[in-house]
Amino acid sequence: MKKRIAVGSDDRYAAALEAARYLAEKGFEVVEVGSLKSGKPEPWPEVGFEVGRMVAEGRVDWGVAVCYTGTGVSIAANKVRGVRAALCFDAQTARGARLWNDANVLAMSGRLATPEVAREIIDAWLSVESIDESERLNIERLKKADASI
Repeated sequence: MKKRIAVGSDDRYAAALEAARYLAEKGFEVVEVGSLKSGKPEPWPEVGFEVGRMVAEGRVDWGVAVCYTGTGVSIAANKVRGVRAALCFDAQTARGARLWNDANVLAMSGRLATPEVAREIIDAWLSVESIDESERLNIERLKKADASI
């Protein structure tokens, strides 16, 4: 079955457009959110919330959220119970976020991530098929904290 990925952005940044295009090219079903869907600027909190909700509710397998710095959408997505959004500026950080933190939302900066860097970050994110077992207890701690909030 084809994996579903929510890709959202508060504006039509090259990194967001490339993320949606590249993931579709790789065979994922891309669900566009925010500016990618509407074609006009959208509030970054709403983009982060929507991507986060889609992930938390299981409507998509994971999400990508982009705003000018990437910080706003990552904060907003992390407000959704069950979301572990990671702001990644490079491939190694993205790989580590999946491997050691089981991140389920990738946040990127529309200002800093060129299309090429966005592809590198996505490739690193996709390269992790399962978490580092030595981090399982820490990830379970996060999930337990989510359940108590």
